[in-house]
Amino acid sequence: MSRLARAPYVDPVSQVIYDTNHPEYEGWLTKESMWLKDWRRRYFILKGSKLFFCKNDYSAPHGMIDLANCTTVKSADLKSRKRNSFEISTPEITYLLYADTEKEKDDWIGNVGRAIVRCSSTYYRTNSQGPTPGGNNSTGTGGAPTGGYNAYGVNEDDDDDSELSNDSNNPYFND
Repeated sequence: MSRLARAPYVDPVSQVIYDTNHPEYEGWLTKESMWLKDWRRRYFILKGSKLFFCKNDYSAPHGMIDLANCTTVKSADLKSRKRNSFEISTPEITYLLYADTEKEKDDWIGNVGRAIVRCSSTYYRTNSQGPTPGGNNSTGTGGAPTGGYNAYGVNEDDDDDSELSNDSNNPYFND
């Protein structure tokens, strides 16, 4: 059975047309709106270095996050005051989103993290002829564990959701 073709995304500024069919990952998330700060359920489509969002799973996307400009994706339950939430950050803006389940959240963080790393100039694929830009990571697995990843492929599990302790070795609690 063939799927219906999804309408492309047309960038309102550049008029560039982006195909959104055959995504790498897709699904429902709830996103905080930029201006009113209310939460809206949207269908997200990850394709290459672009994360598109639309009102339903076959409508034309009305927004896009360019992951090539993103620096981090990490858990944000405390920041958003929502369960299963995460943030995608660029130097200019931070997008807050949440998934229906913890597994979906972890899947989104992993997939978006890998897309950010693939866009990074420090991302290399190893092969018999040595490293080449833009391939699988040096572990050879091609995947990244869930958690937060910045644009340099560094795991940022030290997010705002971790518990702080009064351990004497913790510099945040030294006198």
